[in-house]
Amino acid sequence: MAAVAVASLSGCAAGGSTNAPRGAPAVVAAFYPLVFAAEGVGGTFVHVDNLTAPGVEPHDLELSADQVRALSNADLVIYLGGGFQPALEDFVSGLDATRKLDVLEGLELTGDDDPHVWLDPTIMAGIVQRVAARLTDIDPHHTTTYERNGSQLARELAGLDELFAARLARCATRDIVTSHAAFGYMAERYDLEQISISGIDPEAEPSPGRLAEVARFVRDHDVETIFFEELVSPDVAETIAEEAGAETAMLSPLESAPASGDYSDAMKANLAALIEALGCE
Repeated sequence: MAAVAVASLSGCAAGGSTNAPRGAPAVVAAFYPLVFAAEGVGGTFVHVDNLTAPGVEPHDLELSADQVRALSNADLVIYLGGGFQPALEDFVSGLDATRKLDVLEGLELTGDDDPHVWLDPTIMAGIVQRVAARLTDIDPHHTTTYERNGSQLARELAGLDELFAARLARCATRDIVTSHAAFGYMAERYDLEQISISGIDPEAEPSPGRLAEVARFVRDHDVETIFFEELVSPDVAETIAEEAGAETAMLSPLESAPASGDYSDAMKANLAALIEALGCE
């Protein structure tokens, strides 16, 4: 197994499992939700490094020389296919299949272009189980630990799903207006209707016609809150909110590590924002 200390790389955010023993598997995870899964399953038995630094849009990832070396030496690269991070996908295409894991493979998805599958906790649980299976392949000595940790984390995600379903069951409205179309899987899971200002690409500028259409929807449907994201400028959301007499609030797509807590804490913060905005009982 590679003994590379990938957590020290320039341009990479150190993972939380830095106390792993010498010779432990070196895992590079493409961005935060996959880091969360790898650390939750691997615990202290793996070195996990986040390829995307905090506060950086993972869509915009370009590989530095240090990152290329880390990827080349990693025992396992965990990433999300489908064009989410083209530079990374291009690189891993040359790796042996045993050293990479596309978490989308084997998952039953809706088939649209939205890559933000981790915002559905049930899909996230499936990702966790795939990570657990692959870690047992590369480090069979700790199979029991990986299987136990994976099952425990999957149960926690199932509980999170149940919490979302219960708290979003009875709401005054089910329309969520978002700055870009990152919340399709969350909306589908909990019977919400996403109306996005921009499309899948958070950097794409909406047309004047789209801005007018969303503003009209907000007024006609008495939408009280327009959601923006922490890594994207809130300017467009604030402009529409001011024009339509609405407020703005943050809804995280969890593409980067939260300022405090972990995936579950950030998802619960999202739930609290949705409950307030949608008038849920």
